[in-house]
Amino acid sequence: MSEIRFATPHSDRGSENPFFEPYGTPHDTVPFDRIRLEHYEEAFLEGIRRDNEQIEKTINNPEKPTFDNTIINTEEDEGYYDLLSRVSTVFFNLLSAETNDEMDALAQKMQPLLTQHANDVRLNPRLFERVRQVHLHHRRLTPEEQMLLDNCYDGFVRSGALLDDAGKDKLRQLTEEASMLSLQFSQNLLKENKAFELHITDEAQLDGLPDTAREAAALTAQEQGKQGWVFTLDMPSYSPFMTYSTQRELRKQLYMARNTVCTHDNSENNFDICKRIINLRREIAQLLGYKTYADYVLKRRMASNPRKVYRLLDDLVDAYKPTAIKEREELKKMAKAELKPWDAGFYSHKLQMKKYNIDQEMLRPYFELSKVIDGVFGLANRLYGITFKKNKDIPVYHPDVKAYEVFDKDGSYLAVFYADFHPRKGKQGGAWMTSYQGQCIDRKGENIRPHVSVVMNLTKPTAERPALLTLGEVETFLHEFGHSLHGIFANTRFESLSGTNVWWDFVELPSQFMENYAVEKEFLRTFAFHYQTGEPLPDELITRIIKSRNFMAATACLRQVSFGLLDMAYYTQREAFTSDIIPFEKQAWKKAILGRQLPDTCMTVQFSHIMAGGYAAGYYSYKWAEVLDADAFSVFKRHGIFDQETAQRFRNEILSKGGTEHPMTLYKRFRGCEPTIDALLKRNGIKSPKTHNAHNTHTPHQAH
Repeated sequence: MSEIRFATPHSDRGSENPFFEPYGTPHDTVPFDRIRLEHYEEAFLEGIRRDNEQIEKTINNPEKPTFDNTIINTEEDEGYYDLLSRVSTVFFNLLSAETNDEMDALAQKMQPLLTQHANDVRLNPRLFERVRQVHLHHRRLTPEEQMLLDNCYDGFVRSGALLDDAGKDKLRQLTEEASMLSLQFSQNLLKENKAFELHITDEAQLDGLPDTAREAAALTAQEQGKQGWVFTLDMPSYSPFMTYSTQRELRKQLYMARNTVCTHDNSENNFDICKRIINLRREIAQLLGYKTYADYVLKRRMASNPRKVYRLLDDLVDAYKPTAIKEREELKKMAKAELKPWDAGFYSHKLQMKKYNIDQEMLRPYFELSKVIDGVFGLANRLYGITFKKNKDIPVYHPDVKAYEVFDKDGSYLAVFYADFHPRKGKQGGAWMTSYQGQCIDRKGENIRPHVSVVMNLTKPTAERPALLTLGEVETFLHEFGHSLHGIFANTRFESLSGTNVWWDFVELPSQFMENYAVEKEFLRTFAFHYQTGEPLPDELITRIIKSRNFMAATACLRQVSFGLLDMAYYTQREAFTSDIIPFEKQAWKKAILGRQLPDTCMTVQFSHIMAGGYAAGYYSYKWAEVLDADAFSVFKRHGIFDQETAQRFRNEILSKGGTEHPMTLYKRFRGCEPTIDALLKRNGIKSPKTHNAHNTHTPHQAH
């Protein structure tokens, strides 16, 4: 996207609306405590009006188009700010983290107007002509300015600026419909997930469940005014039940509930929505001159085209499937019966106990949330010298949310960091990082520092004990924290190039890189203490963690590959997609699936990443970035996992640079060479297929 951001002076309208005035909060943070539902619509409409007014000024400017008067068009004098960006950021972040029926209804109302406005900007022929003239005749730009200009011009072209009037009208229609359907998809999914519960009143049906799971379910029941225990589809509730419950029929009930959401004959059914989204995106891509939506997307990715994505996914299947088959055979022997999907977690746990005598419940007492926070913050301090200080004066949008000031190693203010840890009614599942303010350097030379947020759904505290995490949840925290460091360390001139504003198949490198620390003894030693006794995590348990690191790793890899294959199958469609979703899905990912597929389950209708998120034709990015993160972490392993010199280079060459240069340029500057798949295979204990040499495996270095 470009850096074109339109803003005009504050008006007298909405004097009580916090979006219309200086926030007056620490670091100009969002005053969540003062924002009311009615403030959003007023600010949206005024923001659109201001944008339109500024566009008119720009296109009527009699001066020759230049980089400064056309590409950089943000008023940065005192009293000016980007109102539409301000309100949009808050509203849509909360729509995922803290929504309700009124917010959902307002989103349905505003989404068409916002999409129409975005089209008005991108399809304005006079505005594009000014951008085109700058692109043709610019002189003496810095590399960052050149990247911004190229992004700006490409953004207009990829949004239809070169289409004729009929094409532009068609594009408007398609994008507005796609935008609304993506919103509807997300709202349906949230409602379906939150609607289900497994209510148990017979304690015998809790057999096998650890105390932590029982206490959490009792707390959920109590919060709903019910007797007994309530289990939900939120991962901290779902995962322990599927892992430990001896009640096979109840495991089946829970599994089928989770894997059939949005398939039922009700208003939350997503089948037709998914079909239409797939076809709309294909039509958009073809209208813009691309064969498929994947071709359109991958033009701006490291992978560059669908062929290279498929080669990566196929190579991973070849490398990991033999081991995955062996893993499944071990599970079948453990089960001594037909292995159903709702049995996998249960018997995986039993097999892990048999082979390594370790499971997540053994580790929970050592992963008390406040100590994990100390450990993660301490890791950032040890690597980069930064510190986190809680600031209760910074407003938050829910009591669960904690706000911190981040300070650099020299003591200077660096960022604001919000942490939102636990599931609740109005919160989407999963985990993500987002921003409330991006980093940039304004015309006065002031470095505007970012406000970043991590949102997760980790185990909640109960009356009996504090929040005790699984090792997997510690990894999730580290993953999202890695994204946040990408934002916190941003140090670029332009906001649209800062932090996580990079190509999608590069954005997961900083996050997946941080996950490596979860099984490093030196890191665990810094925070993993028993919440009751204070005793450190025993060496014996750490040894078992390390030995079991690759337990079912091949199976996990194929699961990710299957999602990538499904994603690509939808978005490499060249003709109208008319197939039934469920059979199409089961065929699309078949080569990465080992067991018998159930006829009624469906991933597509709940696959937010590719239907409502930014990963359409891009889910492969997780595996792509995994090659990078394994290769990058091998440098730290060689020099020391806390080596500050290596960490400083990682910060300076990758984390702080955002999207100012091609990602492979940044990576090679840090690493000294292009990556290979070798480090990933070594980390996972996988032998490379004999048919492939390391330099021939289809890894990111072939993406140019």
